[in-house]
Amino acid sequence: MQQAAELIIKAARIHSMDRAQSVYRSIATRGERIVAVSEDPDGLDGLRDDHTRSIRAPQLAVLPAIFDTHEHLLESARNLALVQADAARSIADLIGLIRNRADGTPPGRWIVTSMGWNEANLAERRLPTASELDRATEAHPVLCPRGGHVCAANSLALRLAGIDDTTTDPRGGSIGRDGDGSPNGILEGAAAQAIKALVPAAPVEQQVGELAAACDVYAALGVGAIREALLEPGQLEVYRQARHQGRLSIRCRTLLNVDPRWPLGQRLAYIDEHASERDHGDDWLRVWGLKMVVDGGVAGAALKRPYADDPGFSGHLNWDPDELTEVVAAAVRGGWKVAAHAAGDLAVATVLDTYERVIKSHPGVAPGALAIEHAMLADPPDRTRAVALGVAITVQHYLLYNYGSEIVRRWGPKRAATVMPVHSWLREGVILSAGSDAARPVNPMLTMWGMVTRETRDVGVQGANESVDRLAALELLTSAGARFTGEVDRRGTLETGKLADLVAYEQDPLTVPLDELPELRPALTILGGRATHDPGKLLAALEPTRTMAERHTSWDPKARIG
Repeated sequence: MQQAAELIIKAARIHSMDRAQSVYRSIATRGERIVAVSEDPDGLDGLRDDHTRSIRAPQLAVLPAIFDTHEHLLESARNLALVQADAARSIADLIGLIRNRADGTPPGRWIVTSMGWNEANLAERRLPTASELDRATEAHPVLCPRGGHVCAANSLALRLAGIDDTTTDPRGGSIGRDGDGSPNGILEGAAAQAIKALVPAAPVEQQVGELAAACDVYAALGVGAIREALLEPGQLEVYRQARHQGRLSIRCRTLLNVDPRWPLGQRLAYIDEHASERDHGDDWLRVWGLKMVVDGGVAGAALKRPYADDPGFSGHLNWDPDELTEVVAAAVRGGWKVAAHAAGDLAVATVLDTYERVIKSHPGVAPGALAIEHAMLADPPDRTRAVALGVAITVQHYLLYNYGSEIVRRWGPKRAATVMPVHSWLREGVILSAGSDAARPVNPMLTMWGMVTRETRDVGVQGANESVDRLAALELLTSAGARFTGEVDRRGTLETGKLADLVAYEQDPLTVPLDELPELRPALTILGGRATHDPGKLLAALEPTRTMAERHTSWDPKARIG
């Protein structure tokens, strides 16, 4: 006789997101797993006993929990405690925010802003200069990272980094300069990474607390899992401590960064030294593989043709192609999965060249074991190669949404229309999933809406022909993630035997008016059968009782996140 369920949810629609796109009306869980689904809202009543909790929610739509396959959760957690640059609407506002933080900070300590913002938010529509940041404080080094590849720094921070009139651009980066050649405080690529490395890390226990708080914020957005896209040496310990303390309430798959600035021997040694980490972990925390950052972001992506606003510049490659091939080959020999950041079309082609050589010399590489992060520009021949090689791609519409104006200005409108070719990738059959790469909490429904509309924050629709329908977009944010990471046997769909990871909405994301989709928020998020977001206390209010009537509760549509 089948054991009784611990929880039964009866809803308007339960989208399993399985291959057949089955839709159910009731779902039952016990422990961490789904034990049954039914097309009949009362079809699982036979699994009840005196301890079964039940929710009848005649308007609720249930989906697999969101899996963001490219996010920086640890950075996002840190950002929540930093100066909130996204609140500024002018450079004067930003200076004021930094000055307020400096007033309560001992001289000499770093003042750092959050990175998940864009200068398009500012009236001046540009980054602040060193001299402008000096107005906030000259007693503290100030760093304003914008995204993962660009930052602005004040004069003290530049001096601490050893950057002056005589400093040359590092490989894979650039130092912004005034007309007289002096540094203006704007740093890109390797130059930005070098100055970021000077900021002391917070104590591990503080980082664990920040990570736990960020998990709660992400759960409130329906996120059940993320693929942590880049961890520097030592940062995995933060995740481990959070897992050990029971404070990691989002499933995490991590990538360990292999820094191109290290000597080649150090990069190869790093792979060997971390052999015991390969695919190590459990359903909550597991090392997915290694990460190589091959080019920059919008300001430094390696392009096959020059930038539209700078005919003498085509971006940069952070890796020597021969060294990249040697390191990827060593990783494959060691059984590692490998992901390469490649934004520009030249970087994508370079990575595919590398993967092609490695696969040829190491036959048997499994499809999906080699991946490209972003592939913002990928022309048809390279897309065909990616499919043939079994290379997995993860896309993030939020990059186009947030940086649209910069992409149009720097790369030109023709290339902007081809950024994140999601429709083409799907039509051609690549292993594809979606994420955010926001390093800040972003509603996945905004990402879904963006893939459907191709809208941007401030330059309208870009590349309407690369839009996809809602079902395809939702699949990329749910079940496709488990296929990407090779976990389809355990999670990603709402099927019997899978982990009970689900999110429920008051309105169905597949049918709600499209313009309302970006504002849709979950009424409930469940991971492993346990609520990680339950603002209306839907589960907490369900105390086991003796009678069927008392055991049954109805969903209150007013009990929802604000």
